[in-house]
Amino acid sequence: MITYEYPLVERIRTMLRLEDLFERAGFFLQRGEPVEHHAALLTLFEILDVAGRADLKSDLLQELDRQKQIMVSFRNNPDIDQQVLVEVLRDIEHTHAGLYGMVGKIGQHLRENEWLMGIKQRTGIPGGACEFDLPSYHHWLHRDAAARLHDINGWIAPLYPIRDGASLVLRLLRESGKPARLTAPGGTFQQMLGGRAAQMVRVRLAVEADCVPEISANKYALNVRFVTAGADPRPRTCERDVEFELTFCSL
Repeated sequence: MITYEYPLVERIRTMLRLEDLFERAGFFLQRGEPVEHHAALLTLFEILDVAGRADLKSDLLQELDRQKQIMVSFRNNPDIDQQVLVEVLRDIEHTHAGLYGMVGKIGQHLRENEWLMGIKQRTGIPGGACEFDLPSYHHWLHRDAAARLHDINGWIAPLYPIRDGASLVLRLLRESGKPARLTAPGGTFQQMLGGRAAQMVRVRLAVEADCVPEISANKYALNVRFVTAGADPRPRTCERDVEFELTFCSL
């Protein structure tokens, strides 16, 4: 099964982008070749741009506070696994403390590093990071892998509270929905929302379906059109019935 997630509000869109970028950075940081550490650094620059929203930290703190209040209200509820509840509350409090402890603007330590910002500026130009453009960066890439890794970890670690906050909010959001098995006749599906508030829609379908969903939604209706997968220059709507799972996620 493949899961496709479609954010319905901007803050969830930002969190999903950050989740993807931190996962990519983590992948390259587990490797030691210069080209892989170069990819990790480029990803760090993307994280800096996405996380630069002025209200991201406050959005995460407010959402964690709200979730904590909801979870506390479940204490002593016989229908709730109290051990799981304790673990979730512990995660919320730990993540909240990490975010609250961040000082200054997100990524300010990177913006104040002229060497890094020079690289960021050049890498925005196609092929702009060649050795004749950035000889000091070329030298850095030829350092020992452990030394490079130490540097990158030092640059990215102050951003981990943002990573952890977004990850926890997305985890709670994904766990909030109940999937429904549906069929899209002729590859198209529409559902009136009737005032239902949701922050994200998840669509799951089998890899063998060989199609991908194109999702559009507003406060009135959800539309899903399944189109042919692959490198088709003109994707076409699948003309057969498509079975899939649909989940509305809301905090």
